[in-house]
Amino acid sequence: MKAVVVTEFGGPEVLRWLDVPDQHAGPGQIRVRVHAATVNPSDAVVRRGEAAALFEGRLVPPFSPGNEAAGVVDEIGPDAETDLKLGDRVMAFVVPYMSSGGAYAQHLVLDPRQVALAPAGSSHAQAATIPSNGLTVQQAMDLLSPTAGDWMAVTGAAGAVGGYTIQLAKAAGLHVVADAAHADEELVRSLGADRIVARGPGVADRILDAVPGGVSSLMDGALLGREVLPAVRPGGQLVMGRRSDMPGVAPLGEHPNVTIHEVFVPEYVYEQGKLDALRVHAERGELTMRVAAEYPAAQASEAHRRLEAGGVRGRLVLIL
Repeated sequence: MKAVVVTEFGGPEVLRWLDVPDQHAGPGQIRVRVHAATVNPSDAVVRRGEAAALFEGRLVPPFSPGNEAAGVVDEIGPDAETDLKLGDRVMAFVVPYMSSGGAYAQHLVLDPRQVALAPAGSSHAQAATIPSNGLTVQQAMDLLSPTAGDWMAVTGAAGAVGGYTIQLAKAAGLHVVADAAHADEELVRSLGADRIVARGPGVADRILDAVPGGVSSLMDGALLGREVLPAVRPGGQLVMGRRSDMPGVAPLGEHPNVTIHEVFVPEYVYEQGKLDALRVHAERGELTMRVAAEYPAAQASEAHRRLEAGGVRGRLVLIL
């Protein structure tokens, strides 16, 4: 089979479209013929080697990156505990440092708990946008346990995680105030935000103007950290969109009046029920599967360059 491989840590040029040994489903496993895999910011982090220490040597070149895949079940191993059938269109959450390797490969051998049916009527590219981003937001919502009718703030609202946060918050009956650049206001409003404030320095003050007294919960998808803490009312909660030991995140420490949570989505790798619930949200129109652009897998380097240039709205997707 072919896969996109990080041949050494570095820039986008280290991504190669190579022949690699094929994989087959063993006992208790299923195999997915991957047709689409998303390009996420975390993929660039692992490609550059910035998370190598965090993963304790489990992610060393050569390896394939990628957390989200969609395709078709093409093998089911003996004794696999699954209701999935050969030919089912599915989506999967993948952790590159596990034995399966990352999602940028034509075949993935997985635990059935990593795989759920794709939303009815979705393309492979659309379905691939759900697992990692959706489970990240679902983990945040589980940590926050917000009450219907409360106000939630979302930073980085125009991004993939921010957009899903708005939509799942609205599905849970919350009111949402979200930040956006002027060019993204229409998009963020279409995702369901009740109030929109300008992103950038001073955003906490603008959130407080929009919701006097502060919000009960805040999803910090933009990783602003201390800058947005004042927007959370005393007794409220803030969840960071990435763990504090990950690159680009400043630890917030303890705060007497605000509970701080951190998302680490690999903890949800086997949460098939939650992944399937995201499928239901998508089928109801409560989650928008936003594909910004599609690239042949052989052009993975170009997709990573586009990602790192910034301003992508939705997900870049590799077609395998």
